[in-house]
Amino acid sequence: MAHRHAKLIFHSETDTARFAAALGAVLRPGDTVLLDGDIGAGKTFLARSLIQSLQDLPEDVPSPTFTLVQTYDTPAGELWHSDLYRISSTDEIEELGLTDAFNTAICLVEWPDRLGQDAPESTLHIQLSTDPEHPERRKALLSWSDDRWNAIVKDLAP
Repeated sequence: MAHRHAKLIFHSETDTARFAAALGAVLRPGDTVLLDGDIGAGKTFLARSLIQSLQDLPEDVPSPTFTLVQTYDTPAGELWHSDLYRISSTDEIEELGLTDAFNTAICLVEWPDRLGQDAPESTLHIQLSTDPEHPERRKALLSWSDDRWNAIVKDLAP
């Protein structure tokens, strides 16, 4: 499969939240979105915005930094939000049940490098970075190899 890329700029948190809601609207169980970037790049904000956009009544969405995984029941299906920053081995991924969730739930994964070989092949990878000259601005590099994401990304890009 060929690897494809798209670059997006989010000029504000509002832009990021709008993108997250648009992405959330097309996700279905079995979809995995990998959120990558340095601390403070906006991974949790994007995930929180996406999750809240799928909830009938938006509720507080805590970062799963210490719990490792938070699950949500949404009209689109079960959603798993995981933060793997504190994971030290891929054995822990299996113990969390995350590899099974990749097939049955919508999965948002922060710090996806911790997955090693356990990352599903058909993911949408979003690499976020800050812009030192504009602290509120975020750059997003989207990459994927599964053709399913072609039209989705095209529709999400401004």
